[in-house]
Amino acid sequence: MSRALPKYNKRRVGFIGGAAAVALTGAVIAGTALAGESSGDGGAANARTPAGPGTVSCPDVAPELPAIPASAQAEVERTLADLDKQIAEADKRLVDTVGQGGPDFVQNAILGPLEDKRFAAINRIATAIGRTAERPSGLDALAPCSLAAGGSAEQGGDGASAPPAQETAAPPAEEAGQGGGEDTGQGGNTGTGAISCPDVAPELPAIPASAQAEVERTLADLDKQIAEADKRLVDTVGQGGPDFVQNAILGPLEDKRFAAINRIATAIGRTAERPSGLDSLAACTLTK
Repeated sequence: MSRALPKYNKRRVGFIGGAAAVALTGAVIAGTALAGESSGDGGAANARTPAGPGTVSCPDVAPELPAIPASAQAEVERTLADLDKQIAEADKRLVDTVGQGGPDFVQNAILGPLEDKRFAAINRIATAIGRTAERPSGLDALAPCSLAAGGSAEQGGDGASAPPAQETAAPPAEEAGQGGGEDTGQGGNTGTGAISCPDVAPELPAIPASAQAEVERTLADLDKQIAEADKRLVDTVGQGGPDFVQNAILGPLEDKRFAAINRIATAIGRTAERPSGLDSLAACTLTK
């Protein structure tokens, strides 16, 4: 069974806006202003706002895959397309948020959430292959991405504090149904209800001693993810459009849970049979 997949090359080249020079002619006054420099005592230019945000660069997954069984071909191709879409969305968010956030904004609000999504997608690929062939290992290393050509993962903007490293930032306004972040129309975050997620621990098989510590640590991470999502639910009351809670809270939480649950399955599978069917426990709901 041969693999017939296109190459998904994510090495991109960004561009940087050029510096502008302005000459002011007068009797005795002449000056130049270079982009990125302050033009006076607290002028409008912010030295930390990049002229060009760069682009997101991610490892190419397709060339690292083994032969794809025919039964998994469609799912693998669909998930590879999802990986492309995730990068495109991250690139768009990079452009849309120029000038925002603190020193770690790009890492916490864009690259970190993208890594969670890629981890989940890559594990779906491995699971699809593993149903009828040997499950590929080592693909998790392809999940992290970096900022290339024109930006820095530590670029800042207006000095606003970035979200915590463990918290997935809200998606772009058009995706989450936000306007200026103050949309209080019907269907937004009304502040009612709580997040309810399936309990993972009771669904696990016997855990090998070699995996015990990692499994317990990841179960604790799952609890922490829910607590963070509950806090975000409280902190964003009154924000968003009709799909805000799903897009900005429940969706990112599902991606994080999917990745964590797959880490548990992988840890068990190193020395025992890998548990199946745990992915169905990733999705959470809003109970009222």
